[in-house]
Amino acid sequence: MKSDETPYGFGNLKWVSTDWLESRLEKMRIIDVQPDIHDYIKAHIPGAVYFSQKLLRVPENGRPGVYIDPKQFEALMSRIGVSSDTPVVIYTGMGLHQGWGDGLDQPMLAYTLLRFGHNEVYLLDGGFDKWIKEGKLITQEFPDIKPAKFKAKVNKDMFADLKEVEKLKDKDDAILLDARPADWYKGEDSPWIRDGHIPGAVNLPWKSLMHPENATELKPVKEIRKLVEEVGATKDKTIICSCGTGREATNEYTIFKHLLDYPEVKLYEGSFTEWTEDPDRPVATGMKP
Repeated sequence: MKSDETPYGFGNLKWVSTDWLESRLEKMRIIDVQPDIHDYIKAHIPGAVYFSQKLLRVPENGRPGVYIDPKQFEALMSRIGVSSDTPVVIYTGMGLHQGWGDGLDQPMLAYTLLRFGHNEVYLLDGGFDKWIKEGKLITQEFPDIKPAKFKAKVNKDMFADLKEVEKLKDKDDAILLDARPADWYKGEDSPWIRDGHIPGAVNLPWKSLMHPENATELKPVKEIRKLVEEVGATKDKTIICSCGTGREATNEYTIFKHLLDYPEVKLYEGSFTEWTEDPDRPVATGMKP
């Protein structure tokens, strides 16, 4: 994605270049979601406040990875100075201290903000790694953040529950995508209670849509469009994004909905973790849906 001074994307989520952000540091609420707090302490973009995306989900009835309640999200965002209409730029990176970031913290928080009714979200294309590579200013100083008032309103149109997935996944005008790596999709050495994938799900690894050397940097839109259409994810279908816990799928949700401008996109938040909770629910192995 070329660097310029114009956000690229559709709706209330867009991607921005490092140059765009550099010229607006004092106008935006910048959220650092690097994988470890020590990464942030070691170095961050000036004015950025730290937030751990691990705070966004907690167990429910024992099942891990379920989104927190709206009131809980309100409290978290208010504390870091984010109201429902505060322009927010999100970034992450490998982390200069720990060095193990996977790049998913960015779309995870972006999706969650939109899920709870935020109005203006930007993702830093290339993330902190690109920012550092270009020699842009970094700091160890903490910003002076005043509390804000976030009012959460859950956007239920963004996600599908188990019953809806079961109803839609095998229809001709819908496609269920699995964003996990091919090995896990096939059923090889995965951490789930049963190996494989949801029957009918088509494998589209989320990293295949990103730059091979930077998991926070988009491939060119033309190339992304070609890759998704090759697996049958065309614009005339309802796109259901899934993965293991719903986190990898946030990357594909943001791309389909806000970069490619697909009209019908949903995220199956429970994903394979919820699907395999019932031992009688079928799973498939191998590369065929």
